[in-house]
Amino acid sequence: MQDLRISLVQGDTRWHDPAANREYYGALIAPLAGATDLVVLPETFTSGFSNEAIDRAEGMDGPTVAWIAAQACGLGAAVTGSAQLRAIDGDGAPRVFNRLLWATPDGGLQWYDKRHLFRYAGEHTRYAAGRERLTVEWKGWRINPQVCYDLRFPVFCRNRYDVERPGQLDFDLQLFVANWPAPRAHAWKTLLRARAIENLCYVAAVNRVGTDGNGLAYDGDSAVIDFLGQPQVETRGYEQVLTMTLSATALAAHRERFPAMLDADAFELR
Repeated sequence: MQDLRISLVQGDTRWHDPAANREYYGALIAPLAGATDLVVLPETFTSGFSNEAIDRAEGMDGPTVAWIAAQACGLGAAVTGSAQLRAIDGDGAPRVFNRLLWATPDGGLQWYDKRHLFRYAGEHTRYAAGRERLTVEWKGWRINPQVCYDLRFPVFCRNRYDVERPGQLDFDLQLFVANWPAPRAHAWKTLLRARAIENLCYVAAVNRVGTDGNGLAYDGDSAVIDFLGQPQVETRGYEQVLTMTLSATALAAHRERFPAMLDADAFELR
């Protein structure tokens, strides 16, 4: 592993306006070309978190997927964030997913469909849930991207030994993209620290700011948390783009000095 430059893009997502959001976020990240390895956008960055946006969900051949691929190529970095996207489910039926896209400069595209749908807001009645956790490899790092409400489910978030690489954990960096409202900010901050400590990894999380079309306010609180649960950078409640470098050496040293994973319970995700 080499050190990894990561950019948190905390924006004020436009409500139900994918074209405007692509233009808005494109302008925010354009200065990052050649200056970062990974760009992280918020959850549902083309629409805001809305059950009504389902009616306008694009397909995988639509402009948002093409846009994120073009951004990765132009920036020379991986770009990730989630959007409402229509696709064929495992049973062969068309569904809409809250789908996190992972695009790389070489044209690679992977995705993760949000597994835990936010029942409190009725997300489970409109969207299809994902089934599989995703781990990607980038710049020598193993990265596990998740979406918003997933943060509250530690079993699904749990780091494990990788059976294909004995002695290695599943991931080194866990990502969360979110639309996490201000009234629940304390839970957001607390759980991010817990995930970093228990998983012996860095956690990077991006939340939006502003007020959405449902009148919900967002304080951002995007952050990078180290393996000790200490914030390396935290944002305020306004539009910001921050870049910092994650130390591979520091992570490896912590895992060697404090090998809690050797005492962890073995389990399988289903």
